[in-house]
Amino acid sequence: MTKCNDKKCAKHGSIKVRGNVFTGIVTSSKPHKTVIIERIITKKVPKYERYKKTKSKIAAHNPECINAKEGDTIKIGETRKLSKTKSFVVLEVEKNESN
Repeated sequence: MTKCNDKKCAKHGSIKVRGNVFTGIVTSSKPHKTVIIERIITKKVPKYERYKKTKSKIAAHNPECINAKEGDTIKIGETRKLSKTKSFVVLEVEKNESN
């Protein structure tokens, strides 16, 4: 980790994390300072007494000090709206792709 001057960083900036905290896998890190996270949600369907898996994709701000890459398992936290599609920020990398 390196020191960053990013105002939208949860650790070094002025952004406060409030609301939901999710864990997911990074599917894309192509946009600048942004990662796309895919979450798998399991819901119970009472009528059929079975479980249904659904996927959810969330865009999150990726500060330079954390720098998450594709395949990493990360933790994201909800913040104020950062852009048109981003209202989450990366808090930490739980598992690297190489580990």
